[in-house]
Amino acid sequence: MRLRALLETDALGLRLLGGEDELDRAVRGVMTTDLRDPSRYLSGGELVLTGLAWRRGAADSEPFVRILAGAGVAGLAAGEAELGDIPADLVEACAQHRLPLFAVHETVAFATITEYVVRQVSGERAGDLAAVVDRHRRLMTSGPAGGGPEVVLDLLTSDLDLRAWVLSPTGRQIAGAGAPLPGPLGAALAGHHLAATRTGRRGPHRAAVAGTTYSLFPIRNTGRGAVPAARDVRESVLSDWLLAVEADASDWAAARLDLLQGVTQLIAVERDRRDAARTVRRRLAQEVLELVQAGAAPAEIAARLRVAAPVLLPGLGMSPQWQVVVARVDWSAAGDIASGPVAQALLEEILVDPAVSGPDSADRIAVAHTGEEAIALVPLPTPTTVAADAADAGEGAADDAAPADALDADPGLHADALLASVREPLSAGLAEDGRLTLGVSAAVHSAEGLRGALEEARHARRVAAARPGRVCAAGHHELASHVLLLPFVPDDVRRAFTARLLDPLRDYDRRHRAELIETLEAFLDCDGSWTRCAARLHLHVNTLRYRVGRIEQLTGRDLSRLEDKLDFFLALRMS
Repeated sequence: MRLRALLETDALGLRLLGGEDELDRAVRGVMTTDLRDPSRYLSGGELVLTGLAWRRGAADSEPFVRILAGAGVAGLAAGEAELGDIPADLVEACAQHRLPLFAVHETVAFATITEYVVRQVSGERAGDLAAVVDRHRRLMTSGPAGGGPEVVLDLLTSDLDLRAWVLSPTGRQIAGAGAPLPGPLGAALAGHHLAATRTGRRGPHRAAVAGTTYSLFPIRNTGRGAVPAARDVRESVLSDWLLAVEADASDWAAARLDLLQGVTQLIAVERDRRDAARTVRRRLAQEVLELVQAGAAPAEIAARLRVAAPVLLPGLGMSPQWQVVVARVDWSAAGDIASGPVAQALLEEILVDPAVSGPDSADRIAVAHTGEEAIALVPLPTPTTVAADAADAGEGAADDAAPADALDADPGLHADALLASVREPLSAGLAEDGRLTLGVSAAVHSAEGLRGALEEARHARRVAAARPGRVCAAGHHELASHVLLLPFVPDDVRRAFTARLLDPLRDYDRRHRAELIETLEAFLDCDGSWTRCAARLHLHVNTLRYRVGRIEQLTGRDLSRLEDKLDFFLALRMS
């Protein structure tokens, strides 16, 4: 805005005292001060408001005005409430330094002028930014964008003072301006967004986390060429990106909300490009999966893998190891929801390293879907490649153990680790009617092992599905222990078995506070060692022997017998 506009607004009560030739100066902000030297707080272009408390005599005016002129302020507005008329020495100093001077009537609050200037300046900046956003959208629609979402997010920060981040449905940062968003904060914001979306409320959604308010905007392409909107919110809620803005948008003007909606459309175009780029990897995974399920010859599968390896692991050779991950999303009342594509998009996100940001960080993940399942073919560097990379990095004689450690290390995916950082937001998106279950195979070294790996991952997922919880996973290592069997024990059998063995001990603990259950758990964990168990519980051995004797008396079992130890162990695990 221009200084001249201030005089054209009667509500501001401003009277020009000098500087008529300078009224076309641009006003970029407003500052109120009564400091003798406010230069450290000035950046140029401000309208400075002052109550003249800094003035003790006529000699103070010229130094004060000289400082303002040197800082490049647009103009000075002095209040009449303190001294009545504006002193002549201040008028003369402003004329000397060609600084426009206004008198503010005593009935007008500085806050009124500040609010007016801020509103006008912000509106003009928003208009300028809207033009930039519109131009950038056309560029992205017609060809490569040159900068992607970060360009517009930077403009939001520089022109509107808005910090913003693009987040995946798990809270992983895809783009942002300035400092990265901490992982736990991103997950919390994504959880708020998913929970609000499941209620059917339209965005933006308001979320308060750690004392800071954020506005969460869904990112969906509604322009020409966009994919038709999902018939059921559950088809898209677990795959849509969101824009998190550090501000409360509940009282924003319609023009600013429209601007942010334009930003989300711009980012949605980038999202569509990313999804299109995944087509090749998805097709490779689908072809390999079809060959494996059809029982194709290992040589044919190996040939297809040789095509896939350079795409998924560029620069790491033609013989990686492979893991299979199977995921499934189930809804209690699914209707006609196609769960396969939902699980596919979700698994692609889960398999991205949460420490990696950017829209292209998933460019080595190939996920297919068949029926209600999503199946990921995950390439892993071979131990030899890992050791070679360590050697190339300059690890010489001083680190001779490093290659050996690399060979012994397990480079594969682990079921629990995959879900550690995404369980909270995904649980919010699944709400009360959805479940995500996931199974992970062991690593295999050739095409011959892929069929077994697929069955192993599917079986691990069924183990996960038998557990309670909205988001569950199981790994291959659980298929060779009692853990595989316990989830499939019928509930009535489970309750009867545990009640027969443990209820007498629980009742006794409730009446006497004897801690028999805790003692039993420690005794079994210590493999029946009296000395180690007593030390662990900080008891005398004789006290431990008394407690174990009481357990045997109450249950009719003998903890020196392997069969009885095993029964107690299973009962504790099932309880």
